[in-house]
Amino acid sequence: MVIYGTVCLIMNEKRVLLIKKSAELFGGGKWNGLGGKMHPDESQKQACVREVFEESGLKVSNLKYHGLLKFWFGDKSEPDWIVYVFSTNSFEGRLREGGEGILRWIEFSEIPYQEMWEDDRHWLPSLLEGKTFYGEFCFNEEGTKLLRKKLKKSK
Repeated sequence: MVIYGTVCLIMNEKRVLLIKKSAELFGGGKWNGLGGKMHPDESQKQACVREVFEESGLKVSNLKYHGLLKFWFGDKSEPDWIVYVFSTNSFEGRLREGGEGILRWIEFSEIPYQEMWEDDRHWLPSLLEGKTFYGEFCFNEEGTKLLRKKLKKSK
């Protein structure tokens, strides 16, 4: 069964807000954008706004859609995850950490790709340049190694 989700990269000047997921969660120990699973009754943007608020306490607006990412963990016909990717520099509220992980504003030049999902180094630079993209990423079952990728970038 495919899981639908969102990820949002919140930017402030030349910094991006990332979360280092708590060890017991999916993606634990990795830095990532904010996001998670969509609820059945939500649009992609509604899910993105809700997930960002739950993970950070920030209310985001003016979301820019960048593309769609599909993820497989192991050899199967359907993807495990389909993720809608957004960015914004419009937010309000006070940053607060919860049980999801540690939040940090990180300079674009210091993004810790070596501590992120292996696919991020392929599509995140395009997002930072304001581009759109479509990606398919096949990992081993444990999610520890990227086996195949397909990435199409547009303007």
